[in-house]
Order: sequence, then C-alpha cells, then structure tokens
Amino acid sequence: MRGEIQRHFWLALLAVFAIAGVALGFWWLTYVRQMGGLERQVEDRLTLNVRAVESEIERFRYLPGVIGQDGRVVDMLQHPEALAGMAETNAYLQAVREMSGADEIYVLNLSGETLAASNWNEPGSFVGHNYAFRPYFENAMASGSGRFYAVGVTTGKPGYFLSSRVDAGGRPVGVVVAKVDMAPLASAWAAAGEMSAIADENGIVFLSGDPGWMYRPLQALPGDTVQLLKVQRRYDGIDIAGAAPLTPAADAGAASLILNAGERHLLGRRTVEPDGWQVLSALSLEPMEREARLIGGLAASVAVLALGALVFFNQRRQIVRLKLDQNAVLERRVAERTQALAHEVEERRRAEMELRATQENLIHAAKLAALGRMSAAIVHEVSQPLSALDNTLAAADLHAQREARDEVHRNLGNARNLLRRMQRTVKHLRTFSSRRDPGPPEAVNVAGVIEAALDIVAPQARNDAVHVQADVAPDLPLVAGNAVRLEQVFINLLLNAIEATASAGHNQVQIAAQLGEAGLTVEVGDTGPGIPEGVRERLFEPFFTTKSTGESLGLGLSITRTLLEEFGGSLRFEPRIGGGTIVSVALPLYQAQPARKVVEAV
Repeated sequence: MRGEIQRHFWLALLAVFAIAGVALGFWWLTYVRQMGGLERQVEDRLTLNVRAVESEIERFRYLPGVIGQDGRVVDMLQHPEALAGMAETNAYLQAVREMSGADEIYVLNLSGETLAASNWNEPGSFVGHNYAFRPYFENAMASGSGRFYAVGVTTGKPGYFLSSRVDAGGRPVGVVVAKVDMAPLASAWAAAGEMSAIADENGIVFLSGDPGWMYRPLQALPGDTVQLLKVQRRYDGIDIAGAAPLTPAADAGAASLILNAGERHLLGRRTVEPDGWQVLSALSLEPMEREARLIGGLAASVAVLALGALVFFNQRRQIVRLKLDQNAVLERRVAERTQALAHEVEERRRAEMELRATQENLIHAAKLAALGRMSAAIVHEVSQPLSALDNTLAAADLHAQREARDEVHRNLGNARNLLRRMQRTVKHLRTFSSRRDPGPPEAVNVAGVIEAALDIVAPQARNDAVHVQADVAPDLPLVAGNAVRLEQVFINLLLNAIEATASAGHNQVQIAAQLGEAGLTVEVGDTGPGIPEGVRERLFEPFFTTKSTGESLGLGLSITRTLLEEFGGSLRFEPRIGGGTIVSVALPLYQAQPARKVVEAV
C-alpha cells in the first residue's frame, strides 16, 4: 500500500514538471518570436526616424555656405565700421530666415562677436554677443564648417547650429551660422505617441517625444565629459550631471530599460554621422509578455487536459482488466455506474430544460420592458395634442351653438390637423423607439416649426394665463433635422416653460432665435422659480419628474435631448437673470449633399 502511494506521488510530481515544462517551452517560443517581431518594429521605426533626422538637417546644410558667398556679407565683414552695409546685411539675413524657415541666422567676425543677425531688431538679439567658445565657431575657423547642437546661451532655446567660414582674398574674414529648430520633429513624435529621441555623442538626450527623457544621459557621465559640457555651455542652466540615466548599463545594441513606473521597454539605437548622434526608439514589452504568458497558460491547460485524458484512458484500461479478473464484481459496478450515469443524464436534461425556460422568461421580460418604455413615450407625446384637440372641439361646440359656421369649420380643420399631427407623432415615435438612425437630415424651417408648436400649446397657455412671445424671423437659414421631431422638441420645452411660469405667478414666456458661427440657436426663457441644483443633475434621467404622481411620465427632457442629438443638436439649461430658466437649443445648419453621378455601363 505504501509503495503504491509513493508511486502515485512520483507520477503526480512528474506530471507537474511535464506541465510546467510544456508551459515554459511555449512561453519561451512565443517570447522569442514576439521579441523578434518587436525588434523588427523598432528597427523599422529607427530607419524612419533616421531618415527624418537626416532630412531635417539636410534642408539647411547648404544655407551658411550660400549666405557666406553673398557680397553684402563679405563687404560687411571686411568693413564692419560701415553702418549702411551692416543694416543691409541684417535685412538680408532677416529675409533669408523668413524664406528658408531657419530659426535664426547670424554672422560672426574673426573674434567670434556677432556683427549681424536675422533677429537684430528683436528681443534676445544675437548682435554684440561673443560665441567664440562654441565648437561650431572653432570648427568653422579650423576646417571651414562646423555643426553643434546646444541650448542657446542668449535665448535659452535649443537648436542645431550649422556654421561655414567666409573667405575673402584667400584669407578668412568671419563665420556664418544658421540655427535650426528641431522641436517640430519631437512634436511629431509626441503626437504619434512614439517613444523616440536623439542623444548627442556623449549619450545625452536633447530631443525627445517623451518629456521625461529630455536632458537625461543614457548612462552615468564621466567627470571629464561633465567638465567639457560646462566649458562649452552646451546645456546652459541644465543639471545634466544630476539627471538619472535612462539605461542601467552601457549597451550599444538593443536593451531593456525601466521606464514609466517600472514598465519594461525594448530600446533600439542607430548612430547618425558625422555628429555621432544616437537615434533612439523604444517599444513596450508588456503586450509581448502578456501574449507569451497567455500562450504559456493555454499550453499548460492543454497539457492538463491531455494528462486528464491519459489518466481517464488508463483508468478505463484498469476497469477492463478488473472486468477480466473479477467478472461478477465488475458487472455490479457497471450496473451501479450505469444507474449513476442515468441519474446524471436526467439531472442534466432537467437542468437544461430549466435553463431554457429561464432564458425564455428573460427574453419575454426584455420584450415587455421595451414595450412599456415605447408605450410610455407614445402616451407622453400624444397627450399634448390630445389636450389641444379637446380644447379645439370644445371651441367648435361653442361656435356651433352660436351658428358661427366659419369658426366651426376652422376649428374642425384644426382638429383634423391635430389628428394628423398625432398620427405623424405616433409614427415618428415608433420609428424613434425602434430605430436609432432617423435617416438623413432634412432642410427644416425653424420659424414654421415654432409656429406649429405654438399652435398646439396655445390652449394650455391661455388656460394658465401665460403670454408666449416669439421673436423668430421667418427668413432664418434652414437647419438639418426633421420637422415633426423638432415640433416635439419645442412643444415639450414650451409646455415646461408655461407650467413653470404659471406656477411662479408670472405670465411671460419668450422665444428668440439667433444665428451663430456653429449654427442656429433657439432660446426659450421662462420667468418660473428656476431649477434647483439637486434637480439639475437629474434633468435628463428617464422617468424622473418633480411633478405629482400621474401628472408627468418624466420622459420629456430625455426624449427631447435624444431627438436633438440624432441630428447633431444639443440642449442646455441656464439660469435666467432676474429669475427663471433659459433653455438653449443648438441646431446645425442644413448643407445640401452633392448629387451622385450615375455611370451607366455601355
């Protein structure tokens, strides 16, 4: 018995190691494959970024040399005492800056002092400043040209300085410098969400799409490099030595580094000559590691299932062997097992039937809920013209008693119009409740819509002794929407305004329309008690109402906002000066769609 237990223990331990090995193997294969793909992505991004950096530099490489060939620049350097020549050179440099797109252009004499600059008449002008300490001046004087990236000591703005020596009569007379602003390249990286940057030959990041990388060394800087940066004033005013390195160890190839609160990234580097810059690009390892873990977990699950199947078939083999050895005992066990399986099948069948019945009940309940919401909306929208219809028929009855046939005819016509309006309302509400897309917007005359809405709410306004004043020009531009649905919007808003005004004991509701840059705005202002702060937050909740039970379904504002949003409109509530509320309805202007050309097949 003890030996059997030990055998099972070792088999279980072996199975655990096998499952772990399978999971680890698949995890490793996935990791390696994904890492290769990630490295290719980093390399592709590096290639694009290197091309972008080289293109940005090449745009201005020629500029200092070309400017140095201009006679005005040469004459000014030979005769710096001539004020007219200096003014002419300043104007020339300013014009070249505007046409070329360079950040700044300036001319230095042999001692490194700026004689003329494109910003000669602007704050932070370079004129009069000495830049002999800058390497771009020293290199230009020594070899004819220079290149240097640094933070400007005068403006405090970083830039890439391209310099060219000016010769006259076989001897040098000065240096022309063009400062290039490379910040748009970093802005493009930031807008694209790329973790890309450029580091100088010392490994200091000076341009990056991630602000957290700026002016940080890739590795800790040696003391002589820090001293050289101070002498050159390359990053004047920035504590480079105190910045934390981006990568923990020096590595010329791709390396993992810790960024953004511990998240690991794959960093790629590419050297750009002749400056010795390093173009950097990084991609997060989290998606790759997550997929590798997922594949490893799935492999472990499959291994568990396979092991379970193996155990199952092994048990079946043991059962068969026991059947051969102990036929009588096996028959009894088979019978018991069969009975248990039959009971289990029956239980599963009954559970399946109960589940199906529950699903049917849920589907039926969902249908009832949708029907209830639709019915509530129809009742809410039809109740208003029904009230107007009742008042119209009552008026027709009074006119009939007085034998005023014209008035009776007019009132009956209005009643038929209200019936047709209710039919259209029901039709549109059914479309609204069953379909989100109301179709393409139509050209709607807001003045006509408001006039139709006023006809419906007029009886209610008279009963509440409220005067509705409309200041809506009939020649307003057409808006995009649906006439019937916009009538529903203004009917709801006008009724709310009338009831609020009547409850406060006032008698004035105003409607105004004005044209703005974004479209047409219609304002409905009442002189009611206003909207409390606690109620304002729940205005658009379905079935929320502050009225007594049965007076309102609480759907008006919710449906109103939904109708407006279908056509790109909006609804806003603001307190009215002097008391009350102003409801602003913003509607987009109608823009006719161009007719499509139909090409017939020949």
